[in-house]
Amino acid sequence: MAPKADAACDDKAPKDVDARLFSAIERFIGSWRTERNPSENTVRAYRIDLLDYARWAKRTCVDGLHPTHRQLRRYLSQLEQAQYSRATVNRRLSAVRTFFQWLNVNGIVSEDPASALSGPKQPQRLPHHLRPQDVVALLGVYGKRVDSQGRDERAPSEMRNQALLEFLYACGARISEASGLLLCAVDFDQGQCRVLGKGSKERIVPLHDLALSSMRTYLLFARPLLVKDKECPYFFVSTRGNQMGTDAMRKMFKQALAAAGLPSTITPHDLRHTFATDVLSGGADLRSVQEMLGHVSLSTTQIYTHTTPERLGAEHHRAHPRG
Repeated sequence: MAPKADAACDDKAPKDVDARLFSAIERFIGSWRTERNPSENTVRAYRIDLLDYARWAKRTCVDGLHPTHRQLRRYLSQLEQAQYSRATVNRRLSAVRTFFQWLNVNGIVSEDPASALSGPKQPQRLPHHLRPQDVVALLGVYGKRVDSQGRDERAPSEMRNQALLEFLYACGARISEASGLLLCAVDFDQGQCRVLGKGSKERIVPLHDLALSSMRTYLLFARPLLVKDKECPYFFVSTRGNQMGTDAMRKMFKQALAAAGLPSTITPHDLRHTFATDVLSGGADLRSVQEMLGHVSLSTTQIYTHTTPERLGAEHHRAHPRG
């Protein structure tokens, strides 16, 4: 049975949002979460964007559940006039489109006024990746240091940080996947691990020997000192022995960038871009890289097939008969 938009309205609706529209948004979020199983970050972003639309609708006296196509175009136009970035406008458009599609499919509205909406075109930007020397500098920040007796003098947290950085670059994992990596999901014998990606989709990713060595050192000598007498199912743990969250990982990453003398604008996701670019440059096929990254669409992986002008020149010189 289709949900009813005019059911009892949620009494927790913000004062600047129509209660019936708020109720429909909350029902959509609940249904979408169950059916699509998106990440919590995506759910949070959709709710924020839809509430922004709801506030605009009430402010401009538009029936937010039954707007016309022209009224929705006006909403997008006002976002652009307010100088929101193209990415933000398109993200909000995506949320509104998905919401009205759900309303229409469930019989709450008879027409979908958002189906023909189009957002501003975005320039094609190549993903940012680190230079080889930058990768070496970053991975060297928490590298092994030995004392006069040949003993590793790093603190447990430094061994963990080294293992985490090596892991991120070894398989191109997202920071959320690293945080959620389970202890039982790492197979040192097979040289691989199971990660839980977007939409709770599980995939197996291979790990190279240097990453496995750093992760094994952390597991044997550092992790027991961090968890102490606690039981934690996650591979990477905080200094208190709990799951190491994404915020803590990003903070550590920023500290590593500073220690390596690299720009603070580099993100953990850039390390994922670097992994993809490097393995493709090394001869890996596109389908394999798609599997390793956990991309649903091959076109998403294809953005990493970019080449530098220098490499284009070298390839032209190598391949052309008169090169």
